[in-house]
Amino acid sequence: MMYESMKIRVETVVGTGKVGDQHVSSEEDREAFNKWTQGFTRQDHPSVIQVLLEMKKDKDNTGQSMPNLIYVSRQKSKASPHYFKAGALNALLRVSAIMTNSPVILTLDCDMYSNDTQTPHRVLCYLIGSASRPNLGYIQFPQRFHGLNEADIYACDLKREFKVQPVGMDGLSGPSYVGTGCFFRRRVFFGAPSSFLPPELPELSPDHVVEKPIKAQPILALAHLVAGCNFENQTNWGSKMGFRYGSLVEDYYTGYRLQCEGWNSVFCHPDRPAFLGDIPITLNDVLSQTKRWSVGLLEVAFSKYCPVTFGARAMGPLMGLCFAYYAFWPIFSIPITTYAFLPQLALLSNFSIFPKVTDPWFVLYIFLFLGAYAQDCLDFILADSTIQRWWSDQRMWLIRGLSSQLFGLTEFVTKSLGVATHGFNVTSKVVDDEQSKRYDQGIFEFGVPSPMFVPLAMAATINLIAFLRGLLEVCSGGNVDGSLVQMFISGFGIVNCFPIYEAMVLRTDKGRMPIKTTIISIFLSWALYTTTSLILKI
Repeated sequence: MMYESMKIRVETVVGTGKVGDQHVSSEEDREAFNKWTQGFTRQDHPSVIQVLLEMKKDKDNTGQSMPNLIYVSRQKSKASPHYFKAGALNALLRVSAIMTNSPVILTLDCDMYSNDTQTPHRVLCYLIGSASRPNLGYIQFPQRFHGLNEADIYACDLKREFKVQPVGMDGLSGPSYVGTGCFFRRRVFFGAPSSFLPPELPELSPDHVVEKPIKAQPILALAHLVAGCNFENQTNWGSKMGFRYGSLVEDYYTGYRLQCEGWNSVFCHPDRPAFLGDIPITLNDVLSQTKRWSVGLLEVAFSKYCPVTFGARAMGPLMGLCFAYYAFWPIFSIPITTYAFLPQLALLSNFSIFPKVTDPWFVLYIFLFLGAYAQDCLDFILADSTIQRWWSDQRMWLIRGLSSQLFGLTEFVTKSLGVATHGFNVTSKVVDDEQSKRYDQGIFEFGVPSPMFVPLAMAATINLIAFLRGLLEVCSGGNVDGSLVQMFISGFGIVNCFPIYEAMVLRTDKGRMPIKTTIISIFLSWALYTTTSLILKI
């Protein structure tokens, strides 16, 4: 309650642009706001650091000592970059060093909470035994969520990324950092295990012992200094120290760089989830989140720290390829988009692009398709999931590839060419009652006229028309042998696109596909078919 009250006061002050008497209820409040002046905004304001609870002095109802609780709002300036989450984490890393300098650091998203009181004990078991593993840098717990509907229609559980793949990486140097539910040794943020990068101030060193109370004036003054946006200028912060800058997915990038320096990690996955968090319940929020990840991953993939080259040399080829799988993840949008449109357009033009059923190579196509899907389904079942959730995951894999990953790839290319793009957007976790009700019922939420819905509606339209065209051809005694594979692909697309058809035609609620998006998609589908037909005729 104290933290939320302070948060509301800060946000109110930022919104109104001035500090009123109603915002100052004690001398501590006045001290916290005394650096604020008229004219500051969300993008330009001084730092605010206030001790809400002090260990040993503040006690709970049973008389037990409460932990330290400190509100930190870092300084912002239009003249200095913000570096978003990584910059905020580095500011917290330095402020915590000045005030307590605990050797262990937990990073946790604001929408997540502890679900197991034994979690710190599990972490200490690894850290206490780290004498035999001096390179152990962090312990990563998988992201787990509450509120998932029975089918997990948006595949938010990310079983493959958060449980299946980290187990394999744990057999090598350890999993990647996923941004939350991770315990770090403070030492990892100050250089490789074999070398130490001394910070600008001796108080920031991981071995420094804080002897003064956290409310002491020298401590608070120094904490405000290191929370300043100019403190990192001409330093190693963000490049060789702390959380790393250079990618929108600063969690993946930080874990990757730490492992390249020689640090190892551990994947801890107890039966009881250590932490639980919220999930986005609308398709637009899910796709916006994935698009941001796509841009950030490509920033790493095509940088001088590419996992295929730099990573393979630093960590070995296997770990390099593990991180490369994530970095080049958005490239899947190219084959997915190709399979969503090319076979169907060829079928509409009565043009065969796959082997005939009687062709010996046809068996290879069947084997690869059934083998890939059988292996993926088996991975999910062995990871304590269900066939229904596996189907949702493979459907969302196709949807992401056709929308958010494709848009993320396009945004990265335009950004690399110097074309202005949209800025960083935080995924919305605000729950609307009607949206929540539809989500619980397993109904897709469209609602807003997002451009990422256009290729989805186009694919749904073209797949349906192509399948009907092929079915008509079969009924009239046409070339069944040559078009069967393309008909199967179109039919497979129709099955996966059922929620899109439902949103385009059958639904009348606020979560349906916007009529404007449907009309645009149909027009673009017609234009694409016409253009393809002309090219094939030529």
